[in-house]
Amino acid sequence: MDDASSSRAVSAARTGRLEALAPGQAIPFAGDRVAFVTSELAAAFRPGDRLVVVQDTGDLLHIPQTEARAAAAAVECAAAAFSRMGEVSDAAITAFFEAFARRLQDDAVWSAIAAANLGDVESARARGRSTTRLAVSETMRRDMVEGLRVWRDAEPPRGRLLERIEHPGWIVDQVVAPLGVVGFVFEGRPNVFADATGVIRAGNTVVFRIGSDALGTARAIVSQALDPALAEAGLPPGSAVLVDSPAHAAGWAMFADNRLALAVARGSGPAVAQLGAIARQVGTPVSLHGTGGAWLVADGTADADRFFAAVYHSLDRKVCNTLNVCCIVASRAADLLPVFLDALARAGERRRGCKLHMSEADLVRLPEPWRTGRGTVIRAEGPVEEALVDVLSEAQLGREWEWEETPEVSLRIVDSMDDAVGLFNAHSPRFAATLIAEDRAAHARFYATIDAPFVGDGFTRWVDGQYALNRPELGLSNWQNGRLFARGGVLAGDGVFTVRVLVRQSDPGLDRGGATTPPRAG
Repeated sequence: MDDASSSRAVSAARTGRLEALAPGQAIPFAGDRVAFVTSELAAAFRPGDRLVVVQDTGDLLHIPQTEARAAAAAVECAAAAFSRMGEVSDAAITAFFEAFARRLQDDAVWSAIAAANLGDVESARARGRSTTRLAVSETMRRDMVEGLRVWRDAEPPRGRLLERIEHPGWIVDQVVAPLGVVGFVFEGRPNVFADATGVIRAGNTVVFRIGSDALGTARAIVSQALDPALAEAGLPPGSAVLVDSPAHAAGWAMFADNRLALAVARGSGPAVAQLGAIARQVGTPVSLHGTGGAWLVADGTADADRFFAAVYHSLDRKVCNTLNVCCIVASRAADLLPVFLDALARAGERRRGCKLHMSEADLVRLPEPWRTGRGTVIRAEGPVEEALVDVLSEAQLGREWEWEETPEVSLRIVDSMDDAVGLFNAHSPRFAATLIAEDRAAHARFYATIDAPFVGDGFTRWVDGQYALNRPELGLSNWQNGRLFARGGVLAGDGVFTVRVLVRQSDPGLDRGGATTPPRAG
């Protein structure tokens, strides 16, 4: 048998349906590696279930049939809606955003949403879960309404002419067009519902899967505001649809569906990376934000008052752009370290205490009350008495402190700004960085050498699509896995599009070979 025949024989190997798994069963991944089925996975797997093998890691993900069906039905609904969106006017889309915003402003509607949210918050607390980003508030309500009205008033991108190339006898137009179905998985932050519907502005449809902690709130938003707004505006059912399942497996199934045109995951840590890997291996482009935590560097020319303000205002609450690591050059440690400690303590006064992490070598620089002091730290499980300062190794500088009510930050004394940049590029999630310096040349060098999509010269909390760019964000992406192709770190609804090419031929006799049109017979 020659090589070609052998290749055909291999590619024509028989296939079948997976009905069961056995403990210890070998599952190949990444071409030359093997993962083994655990006894728990084998016992749980049933006919009709699915097994997703993450090629990056060898993770074996069990998707029960019920979760697979729930995700598939939601994607099918959104795909059917997208097939009809070409006939939906921009005016109808505008009306949807106004109707959604108006319903959220309705006190009776919001009371129902808030009641559902209270149940979610109480359930999460009882299970020792974080509720920092889960609880709705009047501020969140206002921001959701404002975000929806940004999209209401935004210029419709569909049909926008990007480029026109004129040829003798014909014209080529490159035109903005809808991309398709956008899959969206996010943690327990109910306000993301309003952000994510922004993809509808460009004529796309969206499928949501929210964390189990916020599922009750999500159901209330859908029933009380989202679905009625879609119906009022005349948009197709399924233009925005919730995967109504508390199981992680529903998110895996959704991201494994190659009918998605884009997969967006908001959250932190390995779960987001895993979701991205699932989508990539079926050919779906992704937008991910895996780990947050901003870095702030004070160089030898830093103004103390500006440094104090930047630290203080970067620790008002815990989100992805909160200050996580601060670096102070050694030549200014004597005067700037007390400024940093004062700002941290003041930030703790408006929250509940503070927590610091430093290298063992730098501990000697701290005042005695900091080195030996203890305090109450609010953790997800409740108040815990801890040391004010813990030792932190260099390898741990990339760790994001997911604090609840107690501001928590790492501090590093460095030899120079360049050393701080090196630490950032080596250990951080390469997300947001700011430099406090009076030397403009230092700022230019900082921007040229730091590998971050978001770079500033003051507080870190500016990194937000709606706050900074007046465009409610679908997600903020960092550069953990390399720089983003042809876009910035903020993904907004009007950035989800494709480009179609339209030709208008005025000369019917065009011919690539130069031939003329022959006369018609008869």
